Amino acid sequence: MAAKPNEGKALEVEVDGMRYLRLPIRTRLVGPEDDIVEIVTAFASDRLEAGDALFVTEKIVAITQGRAYPIEEIVPRPLATRLSRYVTKTPGGIGLGMPETMEMALRECGTPRILFAAAVAAVTKLFGKRGAFYVVAGPRARGIDGPTSGTIPPYNSQVVLAPDRPREVARRLKAALRPDIDVLIVDINDFGGNVLGSTLTARGDRLMERVLADNPLGQGHQSTPLGIIRRA
Repeated sequence: MAAKPNEGKALEVEVDGMRYLRLPIRTRLVGPEDDIVEIVTAFASDRLEAGDALFVTEKIVAITQGRAYPIEEIVPRPLATRLSRYVTKTPGGIGLGMPETMEMALRECGTPRILFAAAVAAVTKLFGKRGAFYVVAGPRARGIDGPTSGTIPPYNSQVVLAPDRPREVARRLKAALRPDIDVLIVDINDFGGNVLGSTLTARGDRLMERVLADNPLGQGHQSTPLGIIRRA
């Protein structure tokens, strides 16, 4: 299969002495009216080989589940505005550092959990440790993507939540494709990431996180929300 790397990325990587190809798959713009199984089948099924692992970005799954919200439709409560001021913003994205994304975290995770996460983060920052907020708040908070200029419209002005039941989605996709491959739903950016759900073991998930650690699908307008991992 002919494949070109996204700009600034490499097709091949070595992990534990084994070399892997990461082959990006370009798709059309996907919306909430689309079915994730139909999209993945249409763009990936004829590219897969036995032993491959298909990785699917969490954003495309969440969008097809109707979990993307225009920023102007989100009305933050005063608590969301206050809490968002204390979130550390990084080059990887605004995260919960704006009232609208924090509001969605409160809705997704519940006010008690977010308040507890904020309290833990405040204490750990005193000791020079960061990141505790997202550890306590959990993957639903960590997976919320805010609007960024580098995202393809119209999602550059929307808040996209973490996908619902990612492990179940991975199983559905494998069943629709072929039994001799695996499927992963991933949340990967230029600063690392996680496998949210897959048809692999936990050990397999950790290996794939290392294989994808440099974010081969890119961070902006690449239109490659799918990719194939294949032993080189």
